[in-house]
Amino acid sequence: MNPLKTLSEILYKVRLIEVSGSTAIQVSDLCFDSRKVEPGSLFVAVRGTRVDGHDYIRQAFQDGASAIICEEFPDFKSDEITFIKVSNSSLALGQIASNFYDHPSEKMKVIGVTGTNGKTTIATLLFNLFRSLGYKAGLLSTVCNKIEDTEIPTINTTPDALSINQLFSRMVEEGCKYCFMEVSSHAIVQERIAGIQFTGAVFTNLTLDHLDFHKTFSEYLKAKKRFFDELAPSAFALTNLDDKNGPVMVQNTKASRKFYSLKTLTDFRAKIVENRIDGLQLNIDGNDVWFRLVGTFNAYNLLAIYGTAVLLGEEPSAVLMAMSNLNAVEGRFDYVKAETGIVGIVDYAHTPDALLNVLSTIENLRTGNEQIITVVGCGGDRDRSKRPIMARIAAEKSDRVILTSDNPRSEDPEAIITEMQQGIDPILARKTISIVNRREAIKTACALALPGDIILIAGKGHEKYQEIQGLRHHFDDKETLNEFLTTPEKP
Repeated sequence: MNPLKTLSEILYKVRLIEVSGSTAIQVSDLCFDSRKVEPGSLFVAVRGTRVDGHDYIRQAFQDGASAIICEEFPDFKSDEITFIKVSNSSLALGQIASNFYDHPSEKMKVIGVTGTNGKTTIATLLFNLFRSLGYKAGLLSTVCNKIEDTEIPTINTTPDALSINQLFSRMVEEGCKYCFMEVSSHAIVQERIAGIQFTGAVFTNLTLDHLDFHKTFSEYLKAKKRFFDELAPSAFALTNLDDKNGPVMVQNTKASRKFYSLKTLTDFRAKIVENRIDGLQLNIDGNDVWFRLVGTFNAYNLLAIYGTAVLLGEEPSAVLMAMSNLNAVEGRFDYVKAETGIVGIVDYAHTPDALLNVLSTIENLRTGNEQIITVVGCGGDRDRSKRPIMARIAAEKSDRVILTSDNPRSEDPEAIITEMQQGIDPILARKTISIVNRREAIKTACALALPGDIILIAGKGHEKYQEIQGLRHHFDDKETLNEFLTTPEKP
């Protein structure tokens, strides 16, 4: 049940341009979807990428909204409703959502993780780590949102501002002391994190991605940097010094700057002692620790997790002991080994850098003449520039490549594959085949594999669906891989 608040309370810290009507009225609910308006609601007209909430102001009025926040007043007025004009409705939504739910982010320690790759692993393992240390915690991630053991389905990497504050409020009610969340570049630009008080922020890396939205790499970088620019002086900013964009992120931050590195002596440093298919041994702060995660990219993730925990006041040796028991996140270098000795790996790698990291890790883990067989596709309605790059990386780093469908969405999957093929050198094309049906592609990879070979299924990771022409059909890479590794059909 939402608490009743006066409109003036909800508008705290919101910059108002003009008010028509009373701000002493009571508000029972917030919404930015006109279909959810009920009598007493405050409707916020947000300009989205596809829909403009201003087009639904009259509908919100007719459905009983008591107040409306907008960037432009409509062509009608009524004594029955209060109109409030602001310069940015999306920014206002974050601020009023925080006010409406009594500033829940101020009642926990909220840690945001941003970067191209590693966000899900770091946020999820921080959640698991702090729970193992005895704390109640919440999680907002690409895979799922969690309040302790309760899972809440997720649609976006970072939810909308209203949903975030609703979730934060529930976390506070459940006694959570921490929330670990992924912060996407879309969320930063679209003001979804407006009004949140962050205790700390973590930067992983920055590589080619989301240019369908940001248009240029420079704009993508600016979006990430803005997150750090807006941190409070009381917060900490932990960034990867080995990424050339790491220092850029904290150039203008007011927060305390901290760095982690595998190559340079800095605040938090680690050295890889051993890297195997079943784990990773790191030396951190003079301590050799065995972890269940694999690869150099996970060495960075683990170091970021360690640094965050220490900056949050945890005792280093206790943190390392607890971290040694952490398991890989679903769909992130998630591997199975068949009785035949064939190894299957499912990974969310859907960017060139992520795919290169995973394939380089597999290559370094080979002990003999094992084949690397890669099944990979690219999502539809997303950045097209990375398609030929990903295909080239797969062809250069694998012995066999099967190009297939990912989430084609509204695009023709065969057309996507054709664009991918343009990045493959004619000499390498001989070891590449195309199978549009993803299930058949995975089945073929399993049929081609010999004992000891390594199959990588890249791109979808944890996802349990395939999106085709606006519909989501059940599809699970790991489930499909297990099916055909158990009962392979040889050609």
